[in-house]
Amino acid sequence: MKNGKQLPIVFVMLFIRITQVFSQDADSLSNDKVHYRVPHFQAEMTIDGRMDEAVWEQALVVDANIEVRPAENVPAPVQTQAYLFHNQNYIYVAIQAMDPEPEKIRAHYCDRDQIFDDDWVLILFDTFNDQRRTYDFFCNPYGMQADQIETTTGGGDSWDAIWESSGRITDSGFVVEMAIPFSSLGFQRSGGDQIWGFDVVRSYPRSVRHHIGAFSRDRNNNCYMCQAPKLVGFAGASPGRNTEIDPTFSSTFHQEREDETSGPFIDDKKNEFGLSARWGFSPNMNLNATLNPDFSNIEADAMQLDINNQFAIYYDEKRPFFLEGEDFFSMPLTLVHTRTLADPVWGAKITGKEGGNALGYFTVQDEITNLLFPGPEGSDSESINKKSVGSVLRYRRDLGEKSNIGLLLTDREGDQYYNRLGGLDADFKFTKTDRLQLQVVTTTTQYPDSVASDYDQPDEALNGNAYYLYYEHSKKNYYLYTKYKHVERDFRADLGFITQAGYKYNETGATYKWRADGNNWYNWLSIYTSFDFKRDLQNHPLHKAFTSNWGFEGKRQSYIYMYFELGRDRYDGEEFRANWIQWDAGFKAWPAVDLYTYIRYGDQIDFDNTRSGTRLQLEPGIEWNLGKHIRLVTEHTYEHLNVEAGKLYTANISRFKFIYQFNRRMFLRTVVQYCRYDRDVALYNDDDVDKKTEKFFNQVLFSYKINPQTVFFLGYSDNHLGDHETSIVQTNRTLFAKLGYAYCL
Repeated sequence: MKNGKQLPIVFVMLFIRITQVFSQDADSLSNDKVHYRVPHFQAEMTIDGRMDEAVWEQALVVDANIEVRPAENVPAPVQTQAYLFHNQNYIYVAIQAMDPEPEKIRAHYCDRDQIFDDDWVLILFDTFNDQRRTYDFFCNPYGMQADQIETTTGGGDSWDAIWESSGRITDSGFVVEMAIPFSSLGFQRSGGDQIWGFDVVRSYPRSVRHHIGAFSRDRNNNCYMCQAPKLVGFAGASPGRNTEIDPTFSSTFHQEREDETSGPFIDDKKNEFGLSARWGFSPNMNLNATLNPDFSNIEADAMQLDINNQFAIYYDEKRPFFLEGEDFFSMPLTLVHTRTLADPVWGAKITGKEGGNALGYFTVQDEITNLLFPGPEGSDSESINKKSVGSVLRYRRDLGEKSNIGLLLTDREGDQYYNRLGGLDADFKFTKTDRLQLQVVTTTTQYPDSVASDYDQPDEALNGNAYYLYYEHSKKNYYLYTKYKHVERDFRADLGFITQAGYKYNETGATYKWRADGNNWYNWLSIYTSFDFKRDLQNHPLHKAFTSNWGFEGKRQSYIYMYFELGRDRYDGEEFRANWIQWDAGFKAWPAVDLYTYIRYGDQIDFDNTRSGTRLQLEPGIEWNLGKHIRLVTEHTYEHLNVEAGKLYTANISRFKFIYQFNRRMFLRTVVQYCRYDRDVALYNDDDVDKKTEKFFNQVLFSYKINPQTVFFLGYSDNHLGDHETSIVQTNRTLFAKLGYAYCL
């Protein structure tokens, strides 16, 4: 196909045709697996992990006694029962986890979402019975919480809900109680009975980590919730007024040196009131708004190597306003990445689902504008000190029982600047084993004159398209896939994270897996191979490679994954060999100690000087739970790059984290990070290269947290910087406090 303009026509025609096929049964839902009726009682409950209220004797009882991993659909080594009932405003859940050796139960006091090294139990609900999205509620044996929204398209791991839980270890195992308000869930608009999919899961870690569920899994069916049992009931369930108001007060005292590493410290004091609010204006639609919010990251980003990088570095979103409903904006191409919104002053968001229609929308005013300039062989970035308003509209429509189509519109506007994007996407599951994903996107962008001249961007508007196609066929023991991407040179997604443009990419691969069904030396074995080929739009090869991976999981929760690649890369008009080998490995040295490491060795381009090199990367780490209250994490990253004339650079990053969890609500955390680069300046073509760079970061945080929004934080952080001419010196320091309260109506 010589004319690239024919490509979007082909994609759109394919999109429309398949949509017509699936829309014939777009409103059907699989409601034929109703197994359990949830009773309704008007009972007063105390959530203390004791189950001493008489109402538990009348609750629905569900057995979860089928091991689904590593063994497949066999009787579990331990017994688990879940008890459920509801009143008008809450779902009450109790889980009894029996254990013949309760002294081996793994449980620690920890912050929320940090329980997954312990024993844990899970209740999940597919409240729309659409097999696409579940609300997951986890507890460890002490009732410490974790929660997430799980979807077929990904996203939602960092979702935080307000709910109550408690747990305790007994002579026969442990017991957990949960009270989950309907206001924390979206569910169907119905005056009568509802039908929800659900599962009860237990993770039982000993020499291996056993995963136990309430039903057998068919590995030849790529739809998990299509196989799940159903709950029927919840007539009269109500989210109440479903309104949450979250006022915050933050105080910051910041000092920064006048000239980065020299001069006196300049004071900056700031006291700010903020307000966030959530209103569930229907059982399944939420409106969020925020004014003068505290968008700071309480959890510091882990330092990443920023030496000899070809593309921009990705950082996860951690801010609560953006995490609310983030799964609505997840799709194959990363077209929405809210970390690009750096310093918002206000925002509004709507998320929810009505019938088969899912909607997500937000608009935010940002004090600065972050820009990313992608190219075929690298990317550049800039922040301009100008306000902009970013808006995103996402609509998704269910088709049949498992498929969907979607629309995405984004817009960011500022002084002499705009970026606008529109796209269609679809996820079609033809059979239990076959899946096809499509995405077609177009953008138009205009940069300010100063940005265009400084970063070699066109003065006129840029217009670009992107296309994505993915097909997979998955069975119990094997998995086949093929993928195609096409991103035009002038494509920009300024509210997303697209670091490369002006290329076409093909990838085809397969995996074969062996699962152990008994007491074998392994739990899981796998072999994976793929071939990928990336070209620029003039069909010059950018990357081509054959890749293979061998995977193993075994006793003591051990794992080894070995990768190797045989390939060629093109950069700055030259072609380079790209052969490397990589290992990921780890195991439980003791029940409270995890050891792990990452090793990579092989060819690597020296991007600063356009020549071939050999890189070694080492990343060992240890996580250690000392008793029930203390957690230590130590990690180190080492990298060096050798070129023909010698060692170009050596890079080291050390990280240390200490956490003392006083009780369920209170912890003290220290994070220390040190980074050092040593370069042989004689081997660089650029004279403006520092022989040595040092960075040091320190943060101490005290946290008292009743729920995700009712919090008190008090902390201190500072940064240090040095080079070959200046000894490492403190460049800034900050003392901060935050008080937040969730007022639920």
